[in-house]
Amino acid sequence: MLSWGAGVIRLSRLADYGIVIVTHLARQPERQQAAPEIALATNIPQPVASKVLKLLARADVLVSHRGARGGYGLARGADVISVADVVEAVDGPIALTTCLDESDDCGIEALCPARANWQQVNDAIRDALKRVSLAEMTQGIPSAFLLPEERQPLAKA
Repeated sequence: MLSWGAGVIRLSRLADYGIVIVTHLARQPERQQAAPEIALATNIPQPVASKVLKLLARADVLVSHRGARGGYGLARGADVISVADVVEAVDGPIALTTCLDESDDCGIEALCPARANWQQVNDAIRDALKRVSLAEMTQGIPSAFLLPEERQPLAKA
């Protein structure tokens, strides 16, 4: 869920972890990875990683396979899964204010002069998150976080 605090719009911690997890998986889309392996690679506590993985699988962002060679992988190509898909899988619909949450009844909805404008802002944020794919999220990762096979050997002079 996006929240507003101290003048900043923030993703929930679980949504942030979801982005980290799917970005990690998108870097090796051909591999199935078990929850403990994903937790270790992303430095997310295993119980939290397991919870996020289940949410992402339930929303068809990830697929899970049981067995010795099982684990989690992307359900679709990294180029067609958006940041918005991940946020909504973990937190539900993107809503900046409670009046934009379909399940909430604030009591003044019919009279609210700001609702239409909040909807416009909310739609712009959702659209921006939809335009960023997981494939794009895998670009520009700092070298300290690169997988061994992603590291470029130093050129000899």
